[in-house]
Amino acid sequence: MLNNAFTKLINTDKPVLVDFYAEWCGPCRAMPPVLKEIKNRFGDQVQVFKINVDEHTDVAAHFQVNSIPTLMIFKKGQLLWREAGVKNTSQLQQLLQQYIP
Repeated sequence: MLNNAFTKLINTDKPVLVDFYAEWCGPCRAMPPVLKEIKNRFGDQVQVFKINVDEHTDVAAHFQVNSIPTLMIFKKGQLLWREAGVKNTSQLQQLLQQYIP
């Protein structure tokens, strides 16, 4: 069962980009500037969240996050896209634009 706080985060009409990461993960450190740029480009059309897999093991287990970083896009509570590995701004921008009306 998924915790209520996370369920509320992803149950929105806007696309929600979630970055599953850990403090000790080297490749994960490449994502914050990319996520900040995505937030700057899309403003309030997209929500961006980071989930620390060590602190939120229940959420990571629910989505079977086995490698990090893992990025997921949700809308209205539904998982629309997921991929492990570092992504750049243009890759994420193209993906997110599909889900914005």
